[in-house]
Amino acid sequence: MAERKERERLRVVFMGTPDFAAASLRHLLDWGGCDVVGVYSQPDRPCGRGQVCTPPPVKLLAMEHRLPVFQPLNFKSQADVDQLAALAPDLLLVAAYGLILPQSVLDIPRLGAINVHASLLPEYRGAAPIHRAIIDGRHVTGITIMQMEAGLDTGDILLQRSRAIGIDDTAQSLHDELADMGGRLLVEALEKMHQGRLVRIPQDHARATYASKLSKEEGRIDWNQPALTVHNRIRGLFPWPGSWFDWNGMPDRTLRLTVYPGVIGEPLPDGVTPGEVHGVAGDNVLIACADRLYAVPTIKPAGSKPLGGREFYCGYLSRCSGEHLLKPDLACPGD
Repeated sequence: MAERKERERLRVVFMGTPDFAAASLRHLLDWGGCDVVGVYSQPDRPCGRGQVCTPPPVKLLAMEHRLPVFQPLNFKSQADVDQLAALAPDLLLVAAYGLILPQSVLDIPRLGAINVHASLLPEYRGAAPIHRAIIDGRHVTGITIMQMEAGLDTGDILLQRSRAIGIDDTAQSLHDELADMGGRLLVEALEKMHQGRLVRIPQDHARATYASKLSKEEGRIDWNQPALTVHNRIRGLFPWPGSWFDWNGMPDRTLRLTVYPGVIGEPLPDGVTPGEVHGVAGDNVLIACADRLYAVPTIKPAGSKPLGGREFYCGYLSRCSGEHLLKPDLACPGD
């Protein structure tokens, strides 16, 4: 009887919106150690060129498992707060929901609210911790499971797990691994809660840093920066909002080029200036940074599909003046 009481099933409400959150919900449902009595997600919003209203990933997963879904715009309406209270949750589980929950919501569950955050708090509180860690050239990040309070990611730490950031990691690759890690660590935290072994550790607020929301303008590349700085920014902003620059190498116009993550190349040759499309080596376009060349495997000209280095040469560089150094072994199809 004592064991049955200890393992009494919790009534939980899950709150999340994008793929990152869907990974946590999927792990929670696979675990099966609680009853998910409701799922909250941001409202459907227009997406893509056709601006068609698209359900977020968490909603789709919840519908697949026939769970009740709620999509309030916010919790400013008392009716929305009352609706959540009517579910009588023991615990709120939150991952990338997209709203700062007011105290009136946090007060509803008897065991409070637990959040999955993609950084090693107190570092990188806020909206874009994965991207900012890469842009800043950090070597380690991770997942924090934290007890929520009214402040922005300021609650007590329950569990943490670190993950190295590789030189070729992008925001997308790191997101996918941390999303899975977050779901696993959330389940581990709930198991520890069942066992009475979950310890709350207050954050050191003096060490806090913030990961502000991304903007498209941040994608503008400054080739006057060292190649490592450029590389960190490009991979930290891939695939969204992306990294770009305005190239004036065409004889008749300036062309906006979106650059995909590449690799740091050779030291900058004499006479080559930062921002110059220096040529092509193999399938990579070579672009000059402050100290080295940066080898880019894929470039997307505005209004075009993504092109490999050889394709870009054949379609664009081969029509430019001789100021660009072009590798003699590179031939276009049909030459």
